[in-house]
Amino acid sequence: MGVVTYSQEFTSTVAPSRMLMDLVLDSHNVIPKIVPGGIKSVEFTKGDGGVGSIKQTNFGKSAHIKYTKHKIGALDVENLYCKYTLIESDIKFDEIDCIVLEVKFTSANGGCVWKVTSDYHVKEGAELKEDDIKQGKDMAMGLFKTVEEYLVANPDVCA
Repeated sequence: MGVVTYSQEFTSTVAPSRMLMDLVLDSHNVIPKIVPGGIKSVEFTKGDGGVGSIKQTNFGKSAHIKYTKHKIGALDVENLYCKYTLIESDIKFDEIDCIVLEVKFTSANGGCVWKVTSDYHVKEGAELKEDDIKQGKDMAMGLFKTVEEYLVANPDVCA
């Protein structure tokens, strides 16, 4: 088994603490409200959001995926950092065992930079397809932009 790592960065005019709150800490409440057609619900199947918790995202009928489950491996609110692992999904992963994601927010120009590093743990003998990686990156960028637009339009949320 090998690990294939991809990183991406997004910049925003929104403060890093607000982005962390909506994208990580309170995502189970916020995301279904601001992505109503795409995400039906986000709920904890284990724990309450701390390290070791498992969060299940249930997608809407129009999505190509029904659900994903992520396990929180590290959470450092003070340093605006979270690490979690995609442990289960209804999409069969022929090439990977899991995806470990590290998320870090930093202050920049009155807003923030969101850096995401994704480690794809590839099954032995398998080759990861670039299209699969692109689909994950596009989904992350879309979610980031949706949350950013929501926070800009609602400056009192998570202020």
